[in-house]
Amino acid sequence: MSRRRWAAGAVVAALLATAFAAAPAQAHRGDGPRVVGYFTQWGIYGRDFVVNDLVRSGAAARLTHLNYAFGFLDAQGRCVSADPWADWQKPFPADRSVSGEADQPGQPLAGNLNQLRQLKQRYPKLRVLISLGGWTGSKHFSDAALTAESRREHVRSCIDLWIKGNLPGAAPGAAAGVFDGIDLDWEWPGSEAAPGNVVRPEDKRNFTLLVQEYRKQLGSRPDLTAFLPANPAMVERGFEVRPVFEELTFATIQGYDYHGTWEAVTNQQSALRVPAPDFSGQVAIGAYLDRGAPRNKLVLGVPFYSQGWTGVTGGGDGLHQPASGPAPGTWAPGNEDYKALAAKVDQFTVHRDHRAGHAWLFDGTTFWTWDDPVEMRRKARFITDRRLGGAMVWSLDGDTADGDLIKALHHGLRR
Repeated sequence: MSRRRWAAGAVVAALLATAFAAAPAQAHRGDGPRVVGYFTQWGIYGRDFVVNDLVRSGAAARLTHLNYAFGFLDAQGRCVSADPWADWQKPFPADRSVSGEADQPGQPLAGNLNQLRQLKQRYPKLRVLISLGGWTGSKHFSDAALTAESRREHVRSCIDLWIKGNLPGAAPGAAAGVFDGIDLDWEWPGSEAAPGNVVRPEDKRNFTLLVQEYRKQLGSRPDLTAFLPANPAMVERGFEVRPVFEELTFATIQGYDYHGTWEAVTNQQSALRVPAPDFSGQVAIGAYLDRGAPRNKLVLGVPFYSQGWTGVTGGGDGLHQPASGPAPGTWAPGNEDYKALAAKVDQFTVHRDHRAGHAWLFDGTTFWTWDDPVEMRRKARFITDRRLGGAMVWSLDGDTADGDLIKALHHGLRR
C-alpha cells in the first residue's frame, strides 16, 4: 500500500548473528542521518510481514526510527486503534517472534506492540513512534484540531492510549514504554486528500496549535514528528512552517507519488531533479527551506514500491507515453512492491535518467517506476550533499528478504 496520489523464511541463528555483527554500530546513534522506516499494521496479514522480518533482513539494525502505521481518530477526534487484534491481541508463535519465544495465553500484551517491545529490547537505541492518520485515517483531524478543548482532549487520549499504554480490555499500562513518541500523518490540513475528509480554511493555523499542544503535553523528551506533503501549493495552504518546525523533532517529506496511475500518461514518481512546476525531491525540499525549515529536520521519503501502467503506446523508452490503465499489481492495480518486481526484472529493460535522478522499467507494453539499490544510493547522495536530516522509507515490507534497499540506503547515508 502506498500513500496514494497527493494525499496518498526463517534464517538460522548463525546467519542472524552474522547479520547483526555486520550492521554498523553507529546505526542508532544521534550523530548521523536518520533512517526512518514505516512498518504497516496490516502487513502481517496478506504480506505475512512481521516485526521479526526486520531482524532477519538486517533492517532493524540500520534504522534509527520505526513508525508504526497507523492509529486512527474516531468521530470525536480521540485516538483509537484501527485493529486491536493486530495491535495487541494476536499471538505470535516462536518462529515468528523477535524473542524466539511463543506468546502465551493470558500474557498482558501480545500482537505487534509486544513484538515492537521485544525489538526495542534487542536494539535499545531504536526509537519507535506511533503514526496517526494516514490516507484512510485522517478524516477527523480537522475536528480534533478545531478548538483548544478539542486539541487538549485529542492529545490527552493519544498519550493515554499509545504512550501510557492504556489499551481497551488490557491491564492498565500494558503497552507503556512501547512508543517513544508520536508521528502526525494528517493528510492534509487545508486539502481534502481522501474523499470525505473534513477540511476547513482554519486548518493551517489549527495544525500549528495542535503540534504545540502535543509538545506541551508530551514534554521535551518524546519525539514528535510529522509527515508533510511535497506539493508547494499544499504546503502554502496547510502549514505555518517556522512555528511547526520549532516543535517537531523532525519532519518526513513526501518523496514519492509525484505521479501515478490516476494519470493516463506514464511518468516518474520519485525523481530528485526535474524542472518546476513538475514535482521532485528538489522541489519538495525547497518548499520547506524557502519557508524557514531547518535542513537537519528535513527527512526525505523514499519508496520501496513502484507505480505502473500497462497498454503503453508511443514507442521509445515508454516515459511520458499514453497508457490504457494501471498495470496488474499483487495488492492493488498500478502498485507493486520492489521485491516482486526485482524477482522478474530480467523481463524488462532498465532505464535511468541520471540527471533527473530516477529510473523505470519498460518491456514495450508495461511501465514501472523503479527505485532499486542504485537509486537508493543516488537518493542518499542527494540527502548528504544537501546536509538534510536523513531518509524515510515507505514501507519496509516492500524490500527483499535480504534487505537490499535498506542496506543500500543506509550505506549511502553513512559514507
